[in-house]
Amino acid sequence: MKILAINSSPRTGGGSKTELMLNHLVAGMRDAGADVDVVNLRGKKIKNCAGCFTCWTKTPGHCIHKDDMTGELFPKWLESDLAVYATPLYYHTMNSAMSRFRERTLPAIQPFFEQNRDGKTFHPLRKKIPAAVWLSVCGFPDESEFDALSYYLNNTRHKDETLAAEIYRAAAETITHPFFKEKATDVLDATTAAGRELVESMKILPGTMARIGQPLVDPGLFTQMGNLFWKTCIAEEVTPKEFGKKHMIPRPDSLENFMLLFPAGLNSGAAGDKKVILQFNFSGQVEDSCCFIIENGRIETKKGVEENPDITIRTPFAVWMDIMTRKADGQQLFMEQKYTVTGDIGLMIQLFNKKGDK
Repeated sequence: MKILAINSSPRTGGGSKTELMLNHLVAGMRDAGADVDVVNLRGKKIKNCAGCFTCWTKTPGHCIHKDDMTGELFPKWLESDLAVYATPLYYHTMNSAMSRFRERTLPAIQPFFEQNRDGKTFHPLRKKIPAAVWLSVCGFPDESEFDALSYYLNNTRHKDETLAAEIYRAAAETITHPFFKEKATDVLDATTAAGRELVESMKILPGTMARIGQPLVDPGLFTQMGNLFWKTCIAEEVTPKEFGKKHMIPRPDSLENFMLLFPAGLNSGAAGDKKVILQFNFSGQVEDSCCFIIENGRIETKKGVEENPDITIRTPFAVWMDIMTRKADGQQLFMEQKYTVTGDIGLMIQLFNKKGDK
């Protein structure tokens, strides 16, 4: 099977979840024996359709533009058995790069009018076009974000075009977050399996689709984490790309948000087979207390003061947030007595050392 995989994401590397999902899909396709050519539109010169209809009249089947679409991509597309259209979701549909590619496939269509059995008018094809698989990701956690794109695909495709599969992944930014590693790994493994299934049968099994689209995060939790992320980006005047490059952490602005985010930075394995209680008593911006109970690799969060903690940290809230977000050196501030620690300091150091994770 000959497959053309078209990636319209402007991003690359770890920043593109579209590319990440596509890479796993393609890996499965190649594993099943398919010949897959991956094209990144961000590196191609494709002019907008001029709407001149030269490809229907003066030069039937050939576009007036002399660019990468005419010279390379359109011929590859026609020669393919299957085309994978991978696009990030922009304003509930495909992005402009993918739309431009699709518009430039007009030479494959003839100008004449015909009607199908339902009386719907259509243009006949000049040549057979490849079956389609659509893959899209979005930041929102709601699967319904793809409804408009799916409606468009199912109601505007040519009657002779096969829509083999639609692969959608909501809350895509969580795929690379270590907090969701276990579920995200299953999503990506399922995407690879989907690639194999498409080559073998031109469809994706329901169980595989369910794994790809499985919920990764509670919408309420997503909202909290997302808002903290954007507040931090705005406060620090950084883009999301710069945020990731600097290995920044969202800055909690309340005790609840601190309790939500802090466990992700703890090395629960440092507790061994013991039950460890880590107590925080805050002053200043937030005057409140909470604790983290670490046992059997699990971390339980509780508001208030727990009896007989193994470690107690007394600190102004702003000071600890500076340490947590790496704006300040924790050891230096400890030496300056900006905060105090009672209990097993050695254990505290191990708990805060994520390198100990396995």
